[in-house]
Amino acid sequence: MSSIRERNKELILRAASEEFAEKGFAATKTSDIAARAGLPKPNVYYYFKSKENLYREVLESIVEPLLAASAPFNQPGEPAEVLRAYIRSKIRISREHAGASKVFASEIMHGAPHLSAERVAQLNAQAAHNIARLQGWIDAGRMAAVDPSHLLFSIWAATQTYADFDWQITSVTGKERLDDDDYEAAAETIIRLVLKGCEVSEAPARPGPEATPR
Repeated sequence: MSSIRERNKELILRAASEEFAEKGFAATKTSDIAARAGLPKPNVYYYFKSKENLYREVLESIVEPLLAASAPFNQPGEPAEVLRAYIRSKIRISREHAGASKVFASEIMHGAPHLSAERVAQLNAQAAHNIARLQGWIDAGRMAAVDPSHLLFSIWAATQTYADFDWQITSVTGKERLDDDDYEAAAETIIRLVLKGCEVSEAPARPGPEATPR
């Protein structure tokens, strides 16, 4: 029974993410969410009680991946390794949580009225930690003296665009949807721009057993 419950909640959350992303909160109807999820309308209220609660759940569903994307900054690592992993995680979020990413972006643009104070504090604290880590590398001469805050904002913008502006990107590329190669090219392009622009050297490859001096 629990698996059916979780499956239905996931279907509703995904459908709600897409509906809210396309129409905004006010114009979205619970009946449209239910239809998109392929479930009866009462199920939406059974699991989420109200459209407002469902909207908040959509926001919650993207906060955890956003916080998890910063994991490379929370552990030891070379600047190139950390930035590479972070950018890849952010691109993955735009690909796998496109609807929720758009909803989150819209929420932020409107002053985050539905995002809890606790979540805002968590996100801000993580961003401050990431900025401090970047500043530490700058102070140690391990990367160029760029503004760490604006570097982080630029990474956000470059990766988030693959969720927020997917229609424009597919229109320009002439594709119905982006594929694995497109997302790989996006990640590698952003990584290259950031590492080269910040004068960060790639960590040297560790020698394999065959290269070990005898």
